[in-house]
Amino acid sequence: MGLTKKQINEIKEHLKKAQNPLFLFDNDQDGLCSFLLLQRYIKRGKGFPIKTSPELTVEYFRRVIELKADYVFILDQPEVSKEFFEEIRKINIPVVWIDHHKIEKSKIPNFVNYYNPLFNKNKKEEPVTFLCQEIANKKEDLWIAVIGCISDAFYPDFYKDFKKKYPEISIESKDPFEIFYLSEIGKVARIFGSSLKDKTTNVISTLKFLTKARGPHDVLKENYENKVMHKRFKEINKKYEKFIEKAKKLDDSKKLIFFKYEGDTSMSAEIANGLKFNFPNKSVVVLYKKGPKANISGRGKNIRKIMLKAIEKIESATGGGHDNAAGAQIPIKDVDLFEKNIKKLIMTSSEN
Repeated sequence: MGLTKKQINEIKEHLKKAQNPLFLFDNDQDGLCSFLLLQRYIKRGKGFPIKTSPELTVEYFRRVIELKADYVFILDQPEVSKEFFEEIRKINIPVVWIDHHKIEKSKIPNFVNYYNPLFNKNKKEEPVTFLCQEIANKKEDLWIAVIGCISDAFYPDFYKDFKKKYPEISIESKDPFEIFYLSEIGKVARIFGSSLKDKTTNVISTLKFLTKARGPHDVLKENYENKVMHKRFKEINKKYEKFIEKAKKLDDSKKLIFFKYEGDTSMSAEIANGLKFNFPNKSVVVLYKKGPKANISGRGKNIRKIMLKAIEKIESATGGGHDNAAGAQIPIKDVDLFEKNIKKLIMTSSEN
């Protein structure tokens, strides 16, 4: 169990009180599935993905005003700007923040209802999807919970129940990477992920479809209702496969694959996961360059600690995540310095 019974009951009470909630969720499958589970549980509220990762910025406050929200739920988001909370405080509406990232308690305002299993006695970091399934606990939505957990490289106990119901798209494995890359579950997950990398009108259309979808086959089978999702998936998947093949050719180190790319679509996390699946014994760092910033995704043993060390002297750099799956953002002018730092740290580390 990730959350305590007391915490689950508290969150349920918040959901019950929320008549017009706004769900702000991280722009990945874990965030999306967390939103879907809670929205489908109470059948109320609107959701918006946060595209300013790693921080939820003050610009999202206008969504609160536009929708006349009476509650704000923040899901799977490691950082929230002080300015956002200041604006929320002014209009005095409740905030429920459910997360599983490492964070300093000092960054959480007193008026925010914050839930994170890392602050509990067991100190686990199950995906927020897992936590939301504990809260909603709807059997008919188990497929959404599986998609979110597997996408976040986590094997949930309820996968066996999913496998009984959907054996045709499941495999016999407890390895989330194998399930993601070797079964149709992974295809559903990738369709979910690519649908978030689209223009706002299409994302909203997708969210409406997913709040009503009855199962994974509704997503897998292309039709009039989900054609926008499938179109985007085909576009993104084509680019993803091209980048993966290009990155594989860089396999010239025993410890690290470092891959840089540019383009109009950020998919550093997806590329990093794909490379880690192909090279499980190596650390993987993927850097995406666009505009004044570079987004970085890292996978490997203690990669969070290593990446934070690599950026500690880079001005205005930010980073965080989990021990073995982390992210960072740096100014574009410091890309060469970061590359030098990360390669030196990984090559000289006894842990990699």
